[in-house]
This record gives sequence, C-alpha cells and structure tokens, in this order.
Amino acid sequence: MAHPLHTADVLGGGSTDIGMPLRHGLDLIPRAQPDQAPATKKDFTSDQEVRWCPGCGDYIILNTVQSFLPELGLRKENIVFISGIGCSSRFPYYLDTFGMHSIHGRAPAIATGLATSRPDLSVWVITGDGDALSIGGNHLIHALRRNVNLTILLFNNRIYGLTKGQYSPTSEPGKITKSTPVGSVDMPFNPVSLALGAEATFVARSLDNDRAHLSEILRAAAAHRGTALVEIYQNCPIFNDGAFDAIKDRDQQEARLVHLTHGEPVRVGAEGSRQVLVRSTDGRLRFVAETERTESDGQIVVHDRHDPDPSQQFAISRIDDSRMTHVPMGIFRQVERPTYDDLVRGQLDAAVAAAGAPATDADLAALIAGKDTWTVA
Repeated sequence: MAHPLHTADVLGGGSTDIGMPLRHGLDLIPRAQPDQAPATKKDFTSDQEVRWCPGCGDYIILNTVQSFLPELGLRKENIVFISGIGCSSRFPYYLDTFGMHSIHGRAPAIATGLATSRPDLSVWVITGDGDALSIGGNHLIHALRRNVNLTILLFNNRIYGLTKGQYSPTSEPGKITKSTPVGSVDMPFNPVSLALGAEATFVARSLDNDRAHLSEILRAAAAHRGTALVEIYQNCPIFNDGAFDAIKDRDQQEARLVHLTHGEPVRVGAEGSRQVLVRSTDGRLRFVAETERTESDGQIVVHDRHDPDPSQQFAISRIDDSRMTHVPMGIFRQVERPTYDDLVRGQLDAAVAAAGAPATDADLAALIAGKDTWTVA
C-alpha cells in the first residue's frame, strides 16, 4: 500500500485538499463470506445462449473473464458489467452478475455515475473500437482523465461487426470495407496512445487467444484503483478475419511481439537475433541488434510503468503501427492518483459534516427550496 497522498499533492493545493488517501482497487467492496464455498467459473456463467459468430474472439475473452472473476473473492452481487452497443456489448448477458446493456458509446458515463454513488461495487465497462472511439470517444477520454474507479475492457477487432463490416476508428489506412470500397483514407486511433495521452493511470494491452497473459493483465487491472483501460486485440472471423495473424502466428510472434516488463530493457526477437530499443540523440526510439549495439546508438530504454510522466510510455506505444511490425504487449502505465469518485464522496462527506444532514423531511424540503424561492399565485 502506497503512503497516503492528499488531493493537494496531485491537484496543486488550494481548497481542494480533503485529505483523501489512496486505496486498493477493491478496498471498499464486500468480500464473499468465509463460510461460503469458493466461487467457480460456473457461478459467473449465466443461463443465456451465447450469440456470437462461430470462431469469434469474444468467446475466448468471455471464458477468460468467467474463469478469472472467482479469484477476486467478491460476492457476485457486488460486480457490475456495463456495456454500450456492438458485438462485444452483449457481454453482460453471459455473466451471472448485475449488468446493463446501455446505449451507444455511453457506457463510461453510466458507469461513472454508478461507481460514484456505489463504492461497494466493482464496476466494469465492456466496449469495442467503434463504440468506444467513435460515438463514445468523448465519454472514454473523460473517464480516463477523471480517473474514475472503473475497469474498461476495449475489444479491438478493427471493424464494425454488428452492422456488418464497415471500417472503424482503428482500421488501417487503405482498408477496403462496405463503407470504404476503394480504401479508407482515415488515420486510425491507437487506443493505448490515446489513453496515455489522456493520462489514464492504468493502460495495458493483450491478445484474445493468450489466456494466461490476459488473466495476468485482468488481475492487475482489477486491483488498480482508478480507471484501468485494457485493450484486447480480438479477431472477427466474419468481417475482418486474420487482422492479427502477424502477431498470433508462432513463426512471426518472436520477431514482432514486444513483451513489456517493468524494470527491464524493451526487447524483441529470439536469442541470437534479439533487438533492444534505444533512444537516439535526436530523441527518437528505434530497435538495434543487441549484440552489435554501441554507445553511439543511444541509451537503452528501460520500461518504467510507474513513471508519473507518461512521455516514455507514450513513446513506447508509438513503436506500434498498422502493419504490426513491432507490437508492445503488457502494462504500459500503472500509477496511483486519487480517484474521481473517492474525491466526490469526500466532498459530500465534508459538506454534511460541516452543515449537518437534514433531520426531518421538512428540513430537507427547506434545503431544496433554498433562500431564493417564492410562490406564484
């Protein structure tokens, strides 16, 4: 547990300091009773028929989440999944927890209200690249900058699947789809870079078919207090099949996947052909052969996910490109900052302590009416 950090330490002082200590992500959420049998995957599996296309990557993610949730040790009645619109947003139906299938792009806004009013809940947001980054773009970045205590899983398949195959905000340039018959001219979003630019306190990326890695990322995200964004590369076998084959193929993985490990140099490749990331004198990052590196190549980049300055984490996210020449995977950023919902509740508690809570209905009515009200005959 980190030392207590007051609001003024983060917000620059002034009247906003209400002495709010940092907390673990699950601190306020009731645990399952010790005399209860340990929960299993079956306890988190609903009776609803799963209605995704055969081979959809969503199946793997669902299975991974259902298997992971018992590890939290929480009552399932205190876990909530909120989604927007899209294939991924059917997720809440298939989990035996509370949930809400909400409106297009607005899941972060609804989840913000719930997390602020109900600190006893573990609130998760399920969204896709279209839902989160097109119509929901504003809601996403404001949830990230506010640092609401949410865990956001962003399924990125680089296509609109539910509406049958239009290009999305993460589709690569030149992508031919039903809505771009001669190729997309849009520059795509990099969701990790976007989150780091918004100074999200937890940002990570994983693959749908790497269950061990995804489970590890989910553990860290759930334990984080604040907004945790996990981008998951997910295959759509109908409208964008093979979008991530370059990093799923065993023969290409080692040369392309950059596994981020805190405190370790950023490397890619197998033994004998390994490359290391360096920062050149002009500030640019590039890979050089580890065995041939000289001082003139630049300083080796060591990954620090706890660095409060996101500049290097952002730079690492930019070595990714739409061709997936090198793709960083893992936790990019994991820092602590007071959460929006904790701060709001702290202000409300302070106001009640200073003024006192209304003792009767009449007192409450007088408070609502205020001093500047009048009756019109």
